[in-house]
Amino acid sequence: MTDPIKLDIMSDPICPWCFIGKSYLDRALATHPDHPFEIEWHPFQLNPDMPVGGMDRRDYLEGKFGGQQGAVKAYLPVVEHAEKAGLKINFEGMTRTPNTIDAHRLIHWAGVEGRQTAAVSALFKAYFVDTRDIGDAEVLSDIADGIGMDASVVGRLLATDADMQEIRDRDTHSREMGISSVPTFIVGGRHAVPGAQPPELWAKVIAEITAG
Repeated sequence: MTDPIKLDIMSDPICPWCFIGKSYLDRALATHPDHPFEIEWHPFQLNPDMPVGGMDRRDYLEGKFGGQQGAVKAYLPVVEHAEKAGLKINFEGMTRTPNTIDAHRLIHWAGVEGRQTAAVSALFKAYFVDTRDIGDAEVLSDIADGIGMDASVVGRLLATDADMQEIRDRDTHSREMGISSVPTFIVGGRHAVPGAQPPELWAKVIAEITAG
């Protein structure tokens, strides 16, 4: 029996590459149910300066990628890899880009209850498939309810600044470590694996660890 190996994942619930990367990792883990990983998700905001209420998605994309053509060009590989991963991302239905600080708080609280990966999965589905506003407190409370958390407690916490500074500090810590894009996976506290890696790579990593 291989000793557990920590797999730290820096991610943001509105990052399509994070959604794709998680899907690839999930596929590898399902094929290797005896994998050694203990997974922990860490906050990394793609847009730390996003207004609290979010903004129009088209304005956001065109501002970030230098106009409509730049946005379309940037998202072509995303669409291609999402299809390869078997994901149906509803880009047409997405109208707003939210601030994700509250979504990261929900992931943090879910972690306390041992439901962290369930929270991450539910947030990805809510945003990319159901096109819900995951910056909205009611939506986040509903997501919490769907994974067995107490929605009323989550709602009350979201109305406060609880753990907000901790999330920002952890985000800053990741940047100070040299992480500049997500997803970034850190295996065993030492080896950084950036980007949405295919299931074959994870299978190889698992095989190397278990061969020990």
